[in-house]
Amino acid sequence: MGGHARQVSRNRRQAVLAAALAVALSLFAAACGGGSSAGSNEAEGTYEVEVTEAKFPAKQRLGGTYLLDLGVRNASKKTIPALTVSISIKGKEGQASTLPFGIRDPQPELAQPDRPVWVLAEHYPKFGGDSAPGGAGTSNQKTFDFGALKAGKSADVVWKLSAVKAGKYTLLYSIDAGLGGKAKAKTESGRTPGGSLAVDINPVEYNTEVTGSGEVVEKK
Repeated sequence: MGGHARQVSRNRRQAVLAAALAVALSLFAAACGGGSSAGSNEAEGTYEVEVTEAKFPAKQRLGGTYLLDLGVRNASKKTIPALTVSISIKGKEGQASTLPFGIRDPQPELAQPDRPVWVLAEHYPKFGGDSAPGGAGTSNQKTFDFGALKAGKSADVVWKLSAVKAGKYTLLYSIDAGLGGKAKAKTESGRTPGGSLAVDINPVEYNTEVTGSGEVVEKK
């Protein structure tokens, strides 16, 4: 009986993750299609940027939903053309993946080698406290464009993520001031703004289901 129960649980988890993967890939593909042409005519310059906050729970559980929260301040005296945030998972498999919150399965001849570690909820990312979507997809799925940010102003940007693959991961994020490479973001010390967040996703899962928007939620 114990072996049968474990098999049922394993099959249920695989079904949930497979459904999450299918929805996630369709959402990422849709977001990627929009792209942005803002980088082609952006003003050249360097902008001082300060990361004021970076929060993402270090201990998570499979099937749980968590917020990635980044606070960014334009410390320069001019408007940033396009506040962008690029995200990837540290390591060879994360860097090789086209997904910001995924890894690439090294097995050969896979029809879809990219595998999400977290599934991004529909209508995210967004500005903190705002119900409207805040980050537009670009031609690079790992980069999110939050638009212009005036001098001295701050932006709180939030991603809502559901953990779908157990393990230990380090999420990398970097901030820039444009999409075309002409506008550069730098810290006061001259470095590219960004950082890393280490996360341990426990394989002990919640009783979950996948919604129509691709979000993994706990069953009531």
